[in-house]
Amino acid sequence: MSQEKKPVVAITIGDPAGIGPEITVATMMDKSVYDECKPFLIGSVPIIARAMKIMGCDFAINKISHPHEARFSWGTLDILEAGDYDCESIEWGKVQKLAGQMSLDYVMKSIELGKAGLIDVVSTAPIHKEAIKLAGCKLPGHTEIYQVETQSDYGLTMFHVHNLRVFFVSRHMALKDACDYANKERVLACVQQIHHEFTALNIKNPRIAVAALNPHGSDNGLFGHEEADNLIPAVKAAQAMGINAIGPVPADSVFHLGKQGRYDAILSLYHDQGHIACKTLDFERSITITFGLPFMRSSVDHGTAFDIAGTGKAGTVSMLESTLVAVRYWKMKHQ
Repeated sequence: MSQEKKPVVAITIGDPAGIGPEITVATMMDKSVYDECKPFLIGSVPIIARAMKIMGCDFAINKISHPHEARFSWGTLDILEAGDYDCESIEWGKVQKLAGQMSLDYVMKSIELGKAGLIDVVSTAPIHKEAIKLAGCKLPGHTEIYQVETQSDYGLTMFHVHNLRVFFVSRHMALKDACDYANKERVLACVQQIHHEFTALNIKNPRIAVAALNPHGSDNGLFGHEEADNLIPAVKAAQAMGINAIGPVPADSVFHLGKQGRYDAILSLYHDQGHIACKTLDFERSITITFGLPFMRSSVDHGTAFDIAGTGKAGTVSMLESTLVAVRYWKMKHQ
């Protein structure tokens, strides 16, 4: 692209009682963000102003009601509010029903803008599962809310850290249940979705490795039958569709091989299998991308950190990385 288009990026501030307001302000203070995209915050002005004091940010505030009103200029925080709240009652570091409602409203505002085609990317700061439950949300978290509210066929979670791209058959599920959940049909569906999404990113014939479940991939059935019953048939079925599926590859080596550049994507069979590998490699730069939505969505992979909220001690690398990596994937799709 000779004249590279900059995507419009909405950054939600997350639970106002957590570290979200601080880390999103810090992201907006980084000039590189403005070099790559057109960012604005979805949040509440009093909450953000409070976070600005903590972070030593003296930027001007430009309150907007529509992305078209944003200046997208470093030195100004463009803020779009999602409602009028009693912000004075929000206490740092506490689970509060109002804070849960506010964080949900910020998310819903980003979905409304995304469905209307007014933004290209959403980068989300952490929400608190207990607080959104108090506010009446029946869904467990961000990914499910975005999938349901955009009426998307799937919300495919990918971890990005350095050159590792890791997907998950299951995430928030007991390990005992996750082993049974990773059957042929679900593994095959995930591989098909990864192939579809990566092809859309202009990655030709993406190499997709499926992790094994048992040690050494069960050593031809010496310990465990899941590979023979589900994983090998899923890989073979994908290959028959013309997909470059590989495996199952023993889980003790698949992530190392991925780090070396052997694969474009790795399908992890359960939450910790992929999370441990990514977070050990680089905890702060492990971020989440959700594929399958009408817009690109990314998130930090840490929580609200109520214990340090309001202190300015929160690490800000993840939020910055979340925003810049999502922009990079959007540009891959639109090159």
